[in-house]
Amino acid sequence: MERVVGTVIRGLRTPIIKEGDNIIDIAVDSVIKASKIENFTIQDKDIIAITESLVARAQGNYAHIDDIAEDIKEKFGDKTIGVIFPILSRNRFATILRGIAKGVNKIVLMLSYPSDEVGNHLVDIDTFDMTGVNPWTDVLSEKEFRKHFGYTLHPFTNVDYIEYYKSIIAEYETDCEIIFSNNPKTILDYTKNVIVCDIHTRFRTKRLLKENGGENIYGLDDILTSSINGSGYNEKYGLLGSNKSTENKIKLFPRDCQPVVDKIQESIKEKTGKTVEVMIYGDGAFKDPVGKIWELADPVVSPAYTSGLEGTPSEVKLKYLADDKFADLQGDELKSAISKYIESKESSFTEGMDSLGTTPRRLTDLIGSLSDLTSGSGDKGTPIVYIQGYFDKYIK
Repeated sequence: MERVVGTVIRGLRTPIIKEGDNIIDIAVDSVIKASKIENFTIQDKDIIAITESLVARAQGNYAHIDDIAEDIKEKFGDKTIGVIFPILSRNRFATILRGIAKGVNKIVLMLSYPSDEVGNHLVDIDTFDMTGVNPWTDVLSEKEFRKHFGYTLHPFTNVDYIEYYKSIIAEYETDCEIIFSNNPKTILDYTKNVIVCDIHTRFRTKRLLKENGGENIYGLDDILTSSINGSGYNEKYGLLGSNKSTENKIKLFPRDCQPVVDKIQESIKEKTGKTVEVMIYGDGAFKDPVGKIWELADPVVSPAYTSGLEGTPSEVKLKYLADDKFADLQGDELKSAISKYIESKESSFTEGMDSLGTTPRRLTDLIGSLSDLTSGSGDKGTPIVYIQGYFDKYIK
């Protein structure tokens, strides 16, 4: 019988994960249980995607703001520090800021504008047309910013992040000055000691600061790279990828992830005879067209995955084949011609007009985004996503 369904994505419910739980056994058991109850068959090249939060919680990879404060003190002493380019997020940065504020005497907080790195806007970009402010060259004080743009609330959270971050720093009786600039070097006019908080542009930012007189330059990826008083840590990403757990505690990005995906793959093979692919995923990489927010606040979409998920898709555009190459064919004749064409291309794929418009992104970024949209970030209770048919082509 001819197949009429391609890719199928299922969000799988699991037990509530706590520190010390065996995430490998839970993942494997959840998949096998779901296959029996929902009556689907585990196949080769199926994909098990597990949210990073599940892995980190099982690892107990948490840290308190006191741990952050101690690491900050060790790195900066009692110097005034610049905190530059943080994203505007109660979940991602506010608790980190508490730890930083608790560990220093004065902060110069430098915000990018009109938006942060992932698209949270402090002010609508159209406003600049009326003010004459150039965000690429102009440095504004807090007073100047308010004069031009007033008080703006985030469209989703209804928060004025300038006031919010300022109030957090004030809680710890830490002096605070807020400035606005998109040039990393601006901060060096205020202090040579800087915490770089941007995510995907952090390497460039740190390089520019060091090349232009910066003295103590650290990124969030350099904080809590080892345990402080028994805290969690991440040797590769530090505080990047962390989320708020409580007002005074964060869950860090998981560590030692590769053994987790490899062992899940091995266990499924032992129990079913099938070779599935496994990945751990964080934030997907997609843009909200209304809020203008890029979701990708983690340092990577996937910190670990099995080898079959390496690379990018090798696909051709069916629309192009139907409208151009085989425009004179219809019905079964068109279907047959397209099928033969795809089959002939499979063994020697090269980019050409027939692949124009397909998505030239890494498989892990695509599948991670798909998984993140499926599992959501709220109360769906489906932190494992099971994907079938993702690698199937039209001819299969």
